Amino acid sequence: MEKKELEVIKEGKTGHGILIENDGYLQLNNAKTIKEGIDDGEWHVPHPFIVSALFQKFGIKNANGRIYPEHVLKREVEKYQKLIDERMALGECNHPAESTIDLSRISHNIIELHWEGHTLLGQMEINTSEGFRKQGIVSTQGDMVANLLLNGYKIGVSSRGVGSVESKMGQMIVGDDFELICWDVVSSPSSPGAYIGSLEDLQQYVESDNSNKTKPSINEKISRIKQVLLS
Repeated sequence: MEKKELEVIKEGKTGHGILIENDGYLQLNNAKTIKEGIDDGEWHVPHPFIVSALFQKFGIKNANGRIYPEHVLKREVEKYQKLIDERMALGECNHPAESTIDLSRISHNIIELHWEGHTLLGQMEINTSEGFRKQGIVSTQGDMVANLLLNGYKIGVSSRGVGSVESKMGQMIVGDDFELICWDVVSSPSSPGAYIGSLEDLQQYVESDNSNKTKPSINEKISRIKQVLLS
């Protein structure tokens, strides 16, 4: 018997298949300073090319009308941390309707994730080529993403996973069988109130959660990330 291919579960539908959620934005950090250098005739892009991002939220209905329970999304993020530690948290430019990652379309690698209340924040490294870094030649998916960011365009972040959607008490709820595949970069996000500049800019879009008051501040997390990148 042939194995049935998974289909994308569309908005308002229930069933088991591929779940794609365009839940956030990303944007280049220090974009003004970098653009000023380019305008002065000096082609210089950061390396590594790090951007901040809002990835996803739990317990809040997204534009597809679905809600990811806290325990489901937190469990998958915890599992995903192993891929981050091994520099294997890869994603593609645009989200294919597939449950696998195609290495020929890799555009970025996620290097850090953390929770602020209901909101998952973090940073990713855009995979730029030497030709782009030295001469601005766009030859890879990562180069294309970096070039768009340098030109000031907003880009979305889209999660991709496999699981079930069930209707409960009039709400579309993602089931316990959900398995996260990756986060891709896309053209249009759907999470309510999700604008990304730097990590400091994210605070106004973070869903409050009193249980997180004792956690490290965003500035402390930025310092830790810088220490890791410089080590």
